Amino acid sequence: MKNITVIGSGTMGNGIAHTFAQNGFNVSLVDISNEALQKALQTIAANLDRQLKKGTIDEAAKAATLANIKIYTDAYAGASDADLVVEAATENREIKLKLFKELSDLCKPEAILASNTSSISITEIAATTNRPDRVIGMHFMNPVPVMKLVEVIRGYSTTDEVTNSIMELSTRLGKSPVEVNDYPGFVANRILMPMINEAIYTLYECVAGVAEIDAVMKLGMAHLMGPLQLADFIGLDVCLAILNVLHKGFGNPKYAPCPLLVNMVMAGQLGVKSGAGFYQYAAGSKDLVVAKKFWN
Repeated sequence: MKNITVIGSGTMGNGIAHTFAQNGFNVSLVDISNEALQKALQTIAANLDRQLKKGTIDEAAKAATLANIKIYTDAYAGASDADLVVEAATENREIKLKLFKELSDLCKPEAILASNTSSISITEIAATTNRPDRVIGMHFMNPVPVMKLVEVIRGYSTTDEVTNSIMELSTRLGKSPVEVNDYPGFVANRILMPMINEAIYTLYECVAGVAEIDAVMKLGMAHLMGPLQLADFIGLDVCLAILNVLHKGFGNPKYAPCPLLVNMVMAGQLGVKSGAGFYQYAAGSKDLVVAKKFWN
């Protein structure tokens, strides 16, 4: 595999494009908005500058990485020659199903189609395509250039050949791939989201405040980031979407999203991306300030 197409230029998409390009792959980054694509290139350049300051890359590596990325607003132009397509669109079931149906017609027959979904069924996605045996999940972690894990999810029809190919490819990227089967939430979010949801319930039920809940998990359980801060970082809308997938997929009330989370998402308080969630995010500030009084 040499030609990689990444669909979606948001946080995950530009991170995936950055990672492949830095490892010498030809990357086509596709989005419906040229403005979003330009913003993605600026983000990649800024992240490369951080690596440059840390001494992990040199100027030549930065220039080569950027040169390996081409941007497209036309999906056919960006994906028709791809050996692998990695979809990193918004975590919305209908959008992903429609996109994979289109990709299966656009891409050459031997191309592998991968989704970066954090919870949506790979088997269901694959069923919309003309190549379910060549559809797989590649769930990268944020920030993609830094985090080592790639959760490799094989759908019901995914072949051993495709799975092994993606496992080897992930290793070539300097990642540590872990193979899992296709059930709601896979492994990462099946374990992580109930913890975040329980932390939100702990706040909702006035057991403790935002900073106190996060402090307990950081100081007592050696987590680098408390669950409420992590929820802000992931995006409260994404957390809610994943919990809804778990709740529907398993039919178990233990996955029901906390009403506080539902209300915050309806109010547009999504975390870092909106400037406020459980914490307030002021431009340029590194201090964590609780967004409001959540409990008495």
